[in-house]
Amino acid sequence: MFVKTFGSAVFGVDAMTIPVEVSITGQGLYYFIVGLPDNSVKESLQRVESAIKSVNCDMPRTKIVVNLAPADVKKSGSAFDLPIAMGILGASGQIKGWEMMEEFIMMGELSLDGWVRPVKGALPMAIRALRENYKGFILPKTNAREAGMVNSLQVYGVSHLSEVIEFFKSEGKSLERVIVNTREAFQQQQKTFDADFDEVKGQENIKRALEISAAGGHNVILIGPPGAGKTMLAKRLPTILPPLTLQEALETTKIHSVAGKLPENATLISQRPFRSPHHSVSSSALVGGGSIPQPGEISLAHHGVLFLDELPEFQRSVLEVMRQPMEERKVTISRARLAVDFPASFMLVASMNPCPCGYYNHPEKHCNCPPGAVQKYLNKVSGPLLDRIDLHVEVTPVAYTELSSSRNAENSLAIRERVIRAREVQAKRYEQENGIYANAQMGSRQLREICKLDLTSHQLLKKAMDRLNLSARAYDRILKVSRTIADLEGCTSILPPHVAEAIQYRSLDREGWGG
Repeated sequence: MFVKTFGSAVFGVDAMTIPVEVSITGQGLYYFIVGLPDNSVKESLQRVESAIKSVNCDMPRTKIVVNLAPADVKKSGSAFDLPIAMGILGASGQIKGWEMMEEFIMMGELSLDGWVRPVKGALPMAIRALRENYKGFILPKTNAREAGMVNSLQVYGVSHLSEVIEFFKSEGKSLERVIVNTREAFQQQQKTFDADFDEVKGQENIKRALEISAAGGHNVILIGPPGAGKTMLAKRLPTILPPLTLQEALETTKIHSVAGKLPENATLISQRPFRSPHHSVSSSALVGGGSIPQPGEISLAHHGVLFLDELPEFQRSVLEVMRQPMEERKVTISRARLAVDFPASFMLVASMNPCPCGYYNHPEKHCNCPPGAVQKYLNKVSGPLLDRIDLHVEVTPVAYTELSSSRNAENSLAIRERVIRAREVQAKRYEQENGIYANAQMGSRQLREICKLDLTSHQLLKKAMDRLNLSARAYDRILKVSRTIADLEGCTSILPPHVAEAIQYRSLDREGWGG
């Protein structure tokens, strides 16, 4: 007898429907899985056999052929256990209602006693099922709320193989449909943060720099001694970024779903991601990769912040692979049989000490580094990478009087409102530009049209370039940051004070820095 069920496989951040064809004949004694399966799929028949016996059914002692179509696409993972098991039970005539199975996508790993384990990529699978007009999606209960965000699709969460069998026997009456109010759940979680800028004592100039960074989507590097508050400030940057839109939240959730990073019973990611990989991270872990390509840290930070603490400690080869994704805002992982694109539109925030001991230029402590060590340490950050960072901010230690002060600092919500207003100005400005949503993404043409300076500003910028030995690459960055400062002030044109403030955020971009 022949029965067809349907599963799904994830490639990149999108899913592809996989027909699972099961044929049981009266001749032969062997089981076969074909259709380019990997080892985890091939091993599924042992798990399926034990799970079928746990629900008081029999594994047919005849020839069984399971085909995963299309046969030229590699299948991986253990989530095909459930559609294979249901196909075998239907083809052997042990369950009723198997005709309904062609209307549903089914996914789930089976344990030996029939329990259904979670899967990765439930959200993109559900989106594909809806797009291809399937009636519903049956998957593990821990993934059900994630898939339930696709409101037009009937989603059913199950814990055991017996529940799936009973569902088809009862013609879909034994399980309760999972319904998620996506917008309500999204809005409830959007304003909840574990950190706030009002917890930071002093550092008003650094807060101002991060506000400019958030308003224009600019990358920023914080340089200062240990204990000055670089990490504390960076972790609070997502609290002043504009809230995620529903579309951005869906894109971010899909990536985390594919990577298996969503917690149990999760719905939409409602807050901008903050990813902080350790400096020992590999190139594949940072940008994505593997034999079956998986998203890396830069994709997990999509629509959020990627924080690289102790930047010079990262391997130079690892940092260099970020250069192209930072420009294109996506990363392409190519393999012999497939190439997948992962989105990677993130803000880079980096921090570093000024020297190996950390106290170069410290107002109180003496630097113990030998001659040449400081320059060698700074040169670990390459010029091309530094060229993609708009703001260089020196962080100084907080004085005791500020630490012990009881004065309340400005909270994240107040800063966020100013950032949102500036982003709204930019959204209107770039509404006709494809792929540009903030000042940081301006190209040369937009720079000439939007960042025009008056004579006084031109003279100020020329004098700064000459006196501070700023490199030519700093010129465009200063103009972009000046435009963002003007947007925060509500000015239609760039004024000399805006240029002056932008210049101080490039003070580290001098001859000899990086390389």
